[in-house]
Amino acid sequence: MTPAPAAAPGTSPAPPAPVVPAHGGRRGAGVGEVRLAPGFWGTLQETNARATLAHCLHWMERLGWVANFDAVAAGTTDRDRPGWQFSDSEVYKLLEAMAWELARSADPALEVTYAALVDRVAAAQDADGYLNTCYGHAGQAGRYTDLSSGHELYCVGHLLQAAVARVRTAGEDALVAVARRAADHVCREFGADANPGICGHPEIEVGLAELGRALDEPRYTEQARLFVERRGHGTLTPIPLLSPAYFQDDVPVRDADAWRGHAVRALYLAAAAVDVAVDTGDVELLGAVERQWERSVARRTYLTGGMGSRHQDEGFGDDWELPADRAYCETCAGIASAMVSWRLYLATGDVRYADLMERTYLNVVATSPAEDGRAFFYANPLHQRVAGQDVRTDAENPRAEGGARAPWFDVSCCPTNVARTLASWQAYLASVAGDELTLLQHAAAEVDVALEGGGRLAVRIATRYPDDGAVRVEVRDAPGREVTLRLRVPAWARGARFTDVDGTVRDAEPGWAVTRGVLRPGDTVLLELPLEPRFTWPDPRIDAVRGCVAVERGPLVLCAESVDLPAGVALDDVRVDPCAAPEADGDGAVVRARVLAPAADDDALPYAGAPAGAPGDADLRLALVPYHRWAERGPSTMRVFVPTA
Repeated sequence: MTPAPAAAPGTSPAPPAPVVPAHGGRRGAGVGEVRLAPGFWGTLQETNARATLAHCLHWMERLGWVANFDAVAAGTTDRDRPGWQFSDSEVYKLLEAMAWELARSADPALEVTYAALVDRVAAAQDADGYLNTCYGHAGQAGRYTDLSSGHELYCVGHLLQAAVARVRTAGEDALVAVARRAADHVCREFGADANPGICGHPEIEVGLAELGRALDEPRYTEQARLFVERRGHGTLTPIPLLSPAYFQDDVPVRDADAWRGHAVRALYLAAAAVDVAVDTGDVELLGAVERQWERSVARRTYLTGGMGSRHQDEGFGDDWELPADRAYCETCAGIASAMVSWRLYLATGDVRYADLMERTYLNVVATSPAEDGRAFFYANPLHQRVAGQDVRTDAENPRAEGGARAPWFDVSCCPTNVARTLASWQAYLASVAGDELTLLQHAAAEVDVALEGGGRLAVRIATRYPDDGAVRVEVRDAPGREVTLRLRVPAWARGARFTDVDGTVRDAEPGWAVTRGVLRPGDTVLLELPLEPRFTWPDPRIDAVRGCVAVERGPLVLCAESVDLPAGVALDDVRVDPCAAPEADGDGAVVRARVLAPAADDDALPYAGAPAGAPGDADLRLALVPYHRWAERGPSTMRVFVPTA
């Protein structure tokens, strides 16, 4: 195994991290530079390692998705192939998750499992580098005969991202060799003078860009650039009832003003565009993605950070089209949103990108997995009208919209995406720029980073966030020169306070709380974030929730569940009294509410000549719980936005 390349003298080494821009003065912490302690994220990561990785492998073995590689290797593809045409990608995402987890835990048993899985993948690769179990072999359609829906290049993109995780954490091995051959094949087949096509599902672009960085191979970066520039010219065959926007093939990336079409496709493409822009110095392209982020966040994003309001194409709606009960908010779209925001933060240093990442991590990504790590939400609606009871625990679930977490889906992109995200989550906690360490996400952890110019800055973060707003940071090691330590103050945190190393207490406005000086072991700073529950009102242009209100507590979106209501009271009949401020209740809140009077005639049309359904006289104390915990106590109806009295 070849070790990772050494850094040039006097500079910090390229960190083993998911995203390492080729240019720029800011980098994320490496997965080995941050170790999560027991707490919110530490527990999720440990559960992921202990349960989710094996759970994903079990289901893919059980359904024959891994055996598809064996069939190609054995030349027995002239049989029914199980799984969708993109099932290979789930194996690759699991390999990526394993690679990041091995960098964290060095688990010998997992290393054996990883190596065995890589061997089966490698055996299926054709001599010229082509690798796919659905096309190009006996009894199958020919290579690249369905670029719109075949997902061949999409699958390769996830293979390349898995290889990036491995080469950055352990050096070159069999998986990296497979990825090199696959990337070389793509460059030959789709280069400037070859096939001008693109894949119906963006992903190859971000895989090529990051592998080009990891292996210092400019051909891969250039191919990623070509793919980004080719999009938006209507070259893909449309699917009936869906526009070219579904494929991100309606408008060139540079010309788009907002994200539209299939949400995951849009966001994977945006992430790749940032990579290409940063590595090629393309200011115009970077500005285009920033422009799209701004409008899409301001007009097309849910309170949870979720993206995607239409089920029929898993896509974005128009401006202000944000129905709570039909919100799709696919888990994969939440992960992809964080991918884009992380790249934009590294490129610009703007705190708003880290703010959105926190919102999305806590209210979308953390919502998906069950407490045991063996069931998941695919979609994340903000209003569940009917308690979900149709989840199958012993088979694939064909529906992704139920109100209960499912062990596996017919299309199971989300479980493996959650697995790879949680396995590497610590890499998004902090960034380094020159002699400055910035703590972007608040979690109990130990951070030990190399600073540019030499020396290390090590800190211990003690916090129970998001259950508690106190974030205490103690210096463990520091160079004998001035350095800067920054903590993010979220945009919602009005009234935050910061205690500096000298004991000085000052108000901390949203943005950054900063201390600079010659830090010494034992020095401590304290950031206190106010977690009092608060009402959050929707923009009046969002028709679907006009007249409703939500409650947030710190970074957490709260929700009401039917399991907390008195017998005989339906959640849709509850009205919140907005004149009474919400009260704290553990990690949730309580609000004063009333219940609608019974309808006079349930047999008539649901309309009348005068307003109906006035609240009754009975007061109700409505309990609200963190949205990321909803449906943990059994099937329930649920609302984030509740109508007001």
